[in-house]
Amino acid sequence: MTAAVGAPLGERMRPRSIDEMAGQGHLLDPGRALAESVAAGRPHSMILWGPPGSGKTTLARLVADHAQARLLTLSAVAAGVKEIRAAMAEASERWQAGWLTVLFIDEVHRFNKAQQDAFLPYVEDGTVVLVGATTENPSFELNKALLSRARVYRLRALDEEALGALLDRALADAERGLGGLGLTVSDEGRALLLRAADGDARRLLSALEIAADLAGGRVIDADTVAEAVTGGARRFDKGGDDFYDQISALHKAIRGSDPDATLYWLARMLDGGCEPLYIARRLIRVASEDIGNADPRALQVATSAAEAYERLGSPEGDLVLAQAAAYEASAPKSNRVYTAWQAAERDVQHHGSLEVPLHLRNAPTGMMQAQGFGSGYRYPHDEPEAYAAGVQYMPDALVGTRYYEPSDRGLEQRIAERLRRLRARER
Repeated sequence: MTAAVGAPLGERMRPRSIDEMAGQGHLLDPGRALAESVAAGRPHSMILWGPPGSGKTTLARLVADHAQARLLTLSAVAAGVKEIRAAMAEASERWQAGWLTVLFIDEVHRFNKAQQDAFLPYVEDGTVVLVGATTENPSFELNKALLSRARVYRLRALDEEALGALLDRALADAERGLGGLGLTVSDEGRALLLRAADGDARRLLSALEIAADLAGGRVIDADTVAEAVTGGARRFDKGGDDFYDQISALHKAIRGSDPDATLYWLARMLDGGCEPLYIARRLIRVASEDIGNADPRALQVATSAAEAYERLGSPEGDLVLAQAAAYEASAPKSNRVYTAWQAAERDVQHHGSLEVPLHLRNAPTGMMQAQGFGSGYRYPHDEPEAYAAGVQYMPDALVGTRYYEPSDRGLEQRIAERLRRLRARER
């Protein structure tokens, strides 16, 4: 695993043993199943799921090294069925000669079902040990047959402590890192490097290498780091796990009545490049799903925000979305309309086409009147409080069913009081 002279710092600093791996203690600390398996040279097929720069490729190399196996690498972006079959033929020859092959597939989630099926038999009979790397949720992207034959390990973005240790090692290592240059990093420069890395070891080392080239003296200060990391971005993939994790966090922060967290996740999504009108549509949904009749104004606010954004665009329109999101987070909450609607939909599916009671049907012809259509209907506006007590509006099979039970929060408290008063007249 020795990197070529002149290779990028990130490549030169790749760990040569489990002990050198940054972070991932939940998988690689002594006594952990994966660590013991790798150290003992007993590899098994696995899917490594984690963000960029978390060590997926490095771990695959360590698996092969410790098992004294040939590492065969395919990229799902470039390889097709032809390349897979050629690689499997080579692995089969080695297997028959008694040698093990570790097949590393980068971005395995990009393989379609036919491509995944092409190497499945070789994983099944042990011709290859598969190590797949993916940034996407394997349960959505890989077929069940493959998942049943491989263990899934989730790698985490590196925390500040792990990144700091990696930074120190790169500065001290004279053989592979920058130790021979006598460089130091100011406290402000160090903090900016770790923040700009955003959990990504590769990004950290790339920024450090650029900053080292830019440094006029021996100290890498904050200004040098700022120039080195210009154009960096937080993790956001506009459709993958980061996207869905962040929109879930935004929705749940509003539901949980936390305007501060709401504004943070909104800012994260807009900073990452999320389509603002997608967020506007989600705010409209939240207004009905989580606020409902506790504060019907939330729906008006969300709808108006969507219209205002269409007129303003960014960045002016971002503030409109922030206003609507903060309002929703601060509003009283009720999901009673949402749960009532779900219950009504279930009954429609379960009971089929129940008949409309005769007294609720219109009777525009004499024949329909003779058959009882509309007979016995009472016009609510002619009754006290515009309520005709005792009239049945449900189909016969659902008489007495209640879907909507207002909460005691916001406007729904008053709605609940009125319904209790009217329902009391039924008795």
